[in-house]
Parts: sequence; C-alpha cells; structure tokens
Amino acid sequence: MIFTIAAKELKILFSGPMAWIILAVLEIILAWFFLNQVDAFLAIQPQLTALANPPGVTELIVTPLFGNAAIILLMAVPLLSMRLIAEERRNQTLNLLLSAPVSVSEIILGKFLGLMAFLCLFIGLAALMSLSLYAGATLDLGLLAGNIVGLALLAASFAALGLFISSLTAHPIIAAIGSFGALLGLWIINMSAHDADSWLNTLSLMKHFESFNRGIIASADAAYFLLFIALFLVLAVRRLDNDRTHG
Repeated sequence: MIFTIAAKELKILFSGPMAWIILAVLEIILAWFFLNQVDAFLAIQPQLTALANPPGVTELIVTPLFGNAAIILLMAVPLLSMRLIAEERRNQTLNLLLSAPVSVSEIILGKFLGLMAFLCLFIGLAALMSLSLYAGATLDLGLLAGNIVGLALLAASFAALGLFISSLTAHPIIAAIGSFGALLGLWIINMSAHDADSWLNTLSLMKHFESFNRGIIASADAAYFLLFIALFLVLAVRRLDNDRTHG
C-alpha cells in the first residue's frame, strides 16, 4: 500500500506543470554550474600539470557541483512538499484518506517516498552530468558515490521536514514558507558556527553533508540524517493520527 500511495503522489506531481517546470529550472541551474566548473577547470589545467599531486576533475568539478545541488534542493523541496498534506486538508479530502483501510504510517511513508522518487530523479541527473566527464578524464568513483549518498540523505531530510510542516496547515503556501524558513534557519546555523568544534555544527544539516561532499561517509553523519528523517516522519504520523482520532 505504501508504494501505491507513493506511485499516486508521483503521478500527481507529474500530472501538472509545476513539477515539470521545477525540474527543468533545477536542471538548467545545475547545468549552468556544471559548465562553469568545467570551464574553470580547463582554464587552470596548465597550472595543474605543474603540480606534483594535482586535484582531479572529481575534486574540482563534481564536489562543487553537488555542493551547489544541495543549495538548490534547499530552495526547491519546500515548493514540492508544501502540497503533500496541506492540499489534502484544504480540499477536504484528508478525512476521506484517513478513513481508508490504510494506516497513518503508510500514508506518510507513501507520500514521503513519492517525493523522494522525484528528488532521486534530480540527483540521478546530477550523477549523470558527473559521469559524462568520463569521456575525457578519470573520475574518483568513491568521492562521487559519497556525494550521491550524502545528497540523497540531505534531500530525504529536507523532504521529511517539509512533509511534517505540510501536515500542520491547510495552506500549501504557508507550508512552503514554513519549510523554507526552517531549512534556511538550519543553514544559517551552519554559517554561524565559526568554530569547527562548536556544538552548533551538530544541528546543521549542511555541516553533516560536508563530510559526504569530501567523500567521507562517516557513520555519525549518516546516523544524524537517519535520526532527523525518522524524527520528522514520526511527528508527521502523530499529527495525522491526532486528526484521525479527533476527526
């Protein structure tokens, strides 16, 4: 049932122009960053040949590309997650959904996975851009894999938070603003932590992504993302469960 709900959510996303427009805009922005990084690499390539151990295309092109993709997702996910529950509540179809023979957990997980399928499409296209460099260079596949895993975990965290905030309101625009404000706040925490050992770094999603961006898959960072995702999915389940209990 979870995958049925996920497929329905994905179908709803692509049935209207908004998802197509967002995906097209995201890919145009990402392609612009990618081509700029390629041009910058080609410009400094003569200087790199003089170094004993120069950085490769993965460090100079792929790593910044995925760093930019993380910022792009921070701005895009609130627009994609805003309607997940809020629109059901606004259209007064939420009670019908809650009265169906399906658990609240399945509803939340289905909607979450539907959004994640869309976000994985964006991440996959970013990975394909990176793999296109194989045509003329050698890639560090370990570093690329770390970036893909890190960006997927970051996107899932954004989606879980956006889904929870969408469950709090009947207005998708308010849900989008709330999600963006929360994600922006977590990003500001990252920029405010000048000390590398500051406790603020523990709260920052972007700070935990940085280790993946460097190709380091740290268990502590992965655990933080998984706990963050689980926390907001559980909160969303409890919010809908309260709606089902109290009508």
